[in-house]
Amino acid sequence: MFMQTDPFRDFDTLFNRLSARPQNTGGVMPMDAFRRGSDVWVHIDMPGVKAENLDITVERNVLTIAAERNWQPQETDQAYFSERYRGTFRRQIQLGDGLDLQSLEADLHDGVLTVRIPVAEQAKPRKIEVGQTRRFAPEAIETTTADAS
Repeated sequence: MFMQTDPFRDFDTLFNRLSARPQNTGGVMPMDAFRRGSDVWVHIDMPGVKAENLDITVERNVLTIAAERNWQPQETDQAYFSERYRGTFRRQIQLGDGLDLQSLEADLHDGVLTVRIPVAEQAKPRKIEVGQTRRFAPEAIETTTADAS
């Protein structure tokens, strides 16, 4: 139904670990995606992200989810650890043609964004009845025999 479209995510993660870049900017949004009945469900972990800091768009079968989580320490704060990601998160998911993108719904609850995408009617399995009406029977071809006299 859809494909992951971030081929360089693992390279970015490795580069961030090996470089001197701060580890609290950017980051991945862990995701589960599955089909249940007539819907495709996507769950994305977004702890600390408020609904007003989410931007979800669909364009040409690409679902884009962007979020922002910020926290700025006060001048008098003495940091012991600073490991949590903050800043802008972005994820793109390539969706298949068999989904009803006009009916997509999203909800944020307990730090998990849930996106429900219904499967389009034309993509749902259906049973084809086999008739016995001879409506499609081939027509008989008339032949004549040549008289050998």
